Amino acid sequence: MPDPKSASTAYKPVMSRHWWLQHRYFQLYMLREATVLPLLFFIICLLYGLFSLSQGEVQWQSWLTFMATPWVVLLNLLAFSASLYHAKTFFELFPRVMPLAPAALMIVAQWLATFIVAAGLILLLGGWL
Repeated sequence: MPDPKSASTAYKPVMSRHWWLQHRYFQLYMLREATVLPLLFFIICLLYGLFSLSQGEVQWQSWLTFMATPWVVLLNLLAFSASLYHAKTFFELFPRVMPLAPAALMIVAQWLATFIVAAGLILLLGGWL
């Protein structure tokens, strides 16, 4: 009698590599998951900038020059757009997971809190820049 746990008898569904292209919902899901890639680039740039700051003025100026190149600016704009898309999808999902108030109210409250925190950080850091 074959062992039911053996790999030869286990059911393995056949799935195409392009399964996610079959439905718009899956495409949007994959797009949401892909938002991590430009954000990863942004985080690496930010960490390297902090490292450069600790290495002295020459290294810091080199990092600033790198960050001002057009392709880096473009990638950072892509990272910003990706983070906004990720926030949008998260804010829309949250009321389904924790229905504490009407969904529209929760979504508006989350965006409002995001803008308040961003404005506060801009005002706080504005004096340092």
